[in-house]
Amino acid sequence: MDTITLILLGAALTLGLFWARSRYLDFVAQKPEDYAEASQTFDIRQHLNGPILCEGVIYGPTGKVTSRFVADFDAKWEGNKGRMTEHFRYDNGHTQDREWNLTLGNDGTIKADAPDLVETGSGSQQGSAVVLNYRIKLPEGAGGHVLDTTDWMYLMENGTIMNRSQFRKFGIKVAELVATMRPKEAA
Repeated sequence: MDTITLILLGAALTLGLFWARSRYLDFVAQKPEDYAEASQTFDIRQHLNGPILCEGVIYGPTGKVTSRFVADFDAKWEGNKGRMTEHFRYDNGHTQDREWNLTLGNDGTIKADAPDLVETGSGSQQGSAVVLNYRIKLPEGAGGHVLDTTDWMYLMENGTIMNRSQFRKFGIKVAELVATMRPKEAA
């Protein structure tokens, strides 16, 4: 084989291994069924209800913390329809208000809408975990980019929710968020 063929084969193999790793061994490879046998059941109507304190960090594409925040959430449910308002306070002094409208299906599926989503988000709750996938449009001050987002929330034994989210553009991770959420009176 000539040198060019070897280089092309090496590049194809590298890309194939990168794709296989991200598809089968990475954050996005999780499935709700992975958490179905948990001893606790995460019901968003119960655990994302009332006043909630959220604290978290946002990592940039290099893994370095780019922002920290504290947020106050308030969620209210009527049957399987819920509304959650969020007020974020970032370490740089900026604030942000967001609002979610959530619908829980009888089969555990979740539909989510918010003004900054490009289309309706979807997900599910199963066992001790909730996953939500959506496309979010960042504010113009943050570049106005549209990012593919995967949120995983895990219910802890004490009722705290651990949230890990990844934001991708063209399939490449550009940011990650890690946060805790817990009832405000317990904080």
